[in-house]
Amino acid sequence: MNEGKTKEQESGVELEFDLGDPPQKVWRAVTIPELRERWLPKEALADSDAITVTPGQEVRYKLRDDNPPFLESTVTFTVTPNATGGTCLRIVHELTDARFDGMARAPANSNSPPVMLAA
Repeated sequence: MNEGKTKEQESGVELEFDLGDPPQKVWRAVTIPELRERWLPKEALADSDAITVTPGQEVRYKLRDDNPPFLESTVTFTVTPNATGGTCLRIVHELTDARFDGMARAPANSNSPPVMLAA
């Protein structure tokens, strides 16, 4: 497996990996519960069934934190063949909890230089 690329979005994280395994094998790993539970335990899922499935291409699950405030999110796995006969696996994890709709999601640290205020 090659190192993945990470891209931050406003409401989540997008990861992309080039894998040496064929797309059919990766698809089984993200959709067959016995295989998926090795790396994504059923306790993390809000529902063991997928929200949406495009067979062989994309599957989306609803997740729920097991600690308060029990935030809900979705994770989407997109499986596509790459040029070397392996697989490009794209993972998009987005916060979808209704309690945060319309709220600004600004980081606690703005990474801007400190500014002194005049008295």
